[in-house]
Amino acid sequence: MTDIVQDLPTRETPADTVSEHSAPPSPVAPATEPAKPNTRRRLLIVVTLIVVLGLLAYAVWAFFLVGRSESTDDAYVGGDTIAITARDPGTVLGLYADDTQRVAAGQTLVTLDPATADVDLAAAAAQLGRAVRGVRGDFSQVNSARAELAQAQAELARARNDLSRRRSAAGEGAVSGEEVAHAVDSVKTATASVALAQSKVAEANTQVQGTDVRSNPAVLAAIADYRRAAIRRSHMTLTTPVAGVVAQRRVQIGQQIAAGTPLMAVVPLDRVWIDANFRETQLADLRIGQPVTITTDTYGGKIVYHGKVAGLGAGSGNAFALLPPQNASGNWIKVVQRVPVRIALDPRELSKYPLRIGLSVNAEVDTSNTSGPVLGGQSAQPYAPQSSDDGGAAVDAQINAIIAANAGRVR
Repeated sequence: MTDIVQDLPTRETPADTVSEHSAPPSPVAPATEPAKPNTRRRLLIVVTLIVVLGLLAYAVWAFFLVGRSESTDDAYVGGDTIAITARDPGTVLGLYADDTQRVAAGQTLVTLDPATADVDLAAAAAQLGRAVRGVRGDFSQVNSARAELAQAQAELARARNDLSRRRSAAGEGAVSGEEVAHAVDSVKTATASVALAQSKVAEANTQVQGTDVRSNPAVLAAIADYRRAAIRRSHMTLTTPVAGVVAQRRVQIGQQIAAGTPLMAVVPLDRVWIDANFRETQLADLRIGQPVTITTDTYGGKIVYHGKVAGLGAGSGNAFALLPPQNASGNWIKVVQRVPVRIALDPRELSKYPLRIGLSVNAEVDTSNTSGPVLGGQSAQPYAPQSSDDGGAAVDAQINAIIAANAGRVR
């Protein structure tokens, strides 16, 4: 029994446990504590150096390798909208283009009923012929007046000769005084007839003097009327002055239109540009001619357009608004304004990937080179000037034919 009790494990009393755990630490432990602050300090220094080197590498990459730039997503595609309008009233007989269709320069878009214009043209042709014949009559009047003058001058010469003979005969007593008196009266009558004939010649010359048939005022007025009628006849066919895509077609077959009515529009998509609205805080380094990269949602980021800064707007958008702000009235809060910047695009890229007016784009301007001018140069005419609609050589040929047919042989 005593042996069994001795073999059982003895339990430690709480007092023994507390005294064992509360015993002083071994003298070896304090020797490792001073090494921890040094390790942390070295680790902090390494991390700081890595961050500083990363910032320096980014600065070198951003300012020397990549360069500076300004970007905005407040940019849209702009372009010209060529309005096709009626110059004279008429009824639409033919319609040869519709929205979304491409048209070539000079292509017929709309034809109007030419019946009334044809009648006016025929009446103008008749009036021109009548004017030419009237001028021919004026020239004949001049010739007739000149013949009457020559006849009156011959009568005056004969009367003077008779008077001279009778006066000689009266001195010899062969002719009475009464006959001499009659001869004097005949001279006076012939002199008056010459004066009358001279006035008729002068009157006839006032109608044709200094002119020929073509340059006579009456004929010139008739020519102008004929040309006006021919021009109005040409307005019955409406063509496009430039190549592009038809948009905003409003006209319908059979519609009666008045002069100045807008019928449709033609948009030359090969001449569009970008209007990028940069904040005024981004304008310091923008210069004319700086390269620009443009991306659109239409084609995605894979298609990149390349352009150049063509010009900076003359004012902010608010300055040209319909109702510009009045900052001098009421409370005022500074708002950063935006200025439109015109960006010209590469025509070859536009022909391959055409853009539409009004599309939003993302524009990024490379501002590394700031040697360019701030303002653009003199304006250049974007389109070739259109020829005047005066009827052309065809109308001139018709006028010449009418004059030749009615002028005869008169000068």
